[in-house]
Amino acid sequence: MTATGETAGPRQAAFPGMPEPLWGGSPSKLLTFLDCPRRYRMTYLDRPAPPRRHQRAHTSLGISVHNALRDVWDLPEPTPEAGARLVERAWVDVGFRDAEQSRRWRERMRDAVAAYLAGGGLGRRPVGIERTVSFVSGDLRVQGRIDRLDDRDGELVVVDYKTSRRAPTDDDARTSLPLALYAAAVWKMFRRPVRRVELHHVPTGTVAAHEHSAEGLGRHVERARSIMRDARAADADFARQGAASGSFPPVTGPLCGWCDLREHCPQGQAAAPEKSGWAALEDD
Repeated sequence: MTATGETAGPRQAAFPGMPEPLWGGSPSKLLTFLDCPRRYRMTYLDRPAPPRRHQRAHTSLGISVHNALRDVWDLPEPTPEAGARLVERAWVDVGFRDAEQSRRWRERMRDAVAAYLAGGGLGRRPVGIERTVSFVSGDLRVQGRIDRLDDRDGELVVVDYKTSRRAPTDDDARTSLPLALYAAAVWKMFRRPVRRVELHHVPTGTVAAHEHSAEGLGRHVERARSIMRDARAADADFARQGAASGSFPPVTGPLCGWCDLREHCPQGQAAAPEKSGWAALEDD
């Protein structure tokens, strides 16, 4: 297994007449190839994988909040106050500028989780919490894990928690490839239509949502298969040429300052200065 949970290893030899083997991966793997093929190669193909930089503070914050919203359902009496205590208890103190910044954000997220749960986050018990889902479409196998799956009067709803500084919009929910693929996977696994996807922004308690049509979900699946075809071709070229392959150009820009693998990418280093581990949580 790779550090991201993807299976890596040599391809099995094909015999004449055999169908094309499945290409498997998560929505994150697909989007990594789409966003920057160089980062995709270093993450999923290079062995040994190049070391990544230390975890950033906003990642630690997100993990802490997600874990609290997961574990609150295991309590005998899930309450907003209990959720706040879970944030305090399981806070990941990594990547912050200093202890004071970590304390300040721990208190903010403790209060945010309590307010979110009090404002409707503790409705009917979900039918799935961090549920692994998957589906196969042609020679593509998608697998991922959804934060929450609700059953609201017979309608299944895919919920994803967000902790970013900017609250997501309904358009973000509409265009999200991971949310659409999760909805398609749940539809196939439960054999029940799944159309509604939601982004729950915990710091503000806002909900961005979209109602997909079956045709709309189909378009997202076709987009995933299109990305997969390009990734599969690049994988094959890497199998032939290794790091000399020209199929993995870096896509450079301001986001290179946030890349956890920029130490191994001269083009990314030249494109943008490195952001500090706590840059995303600097006070306005």
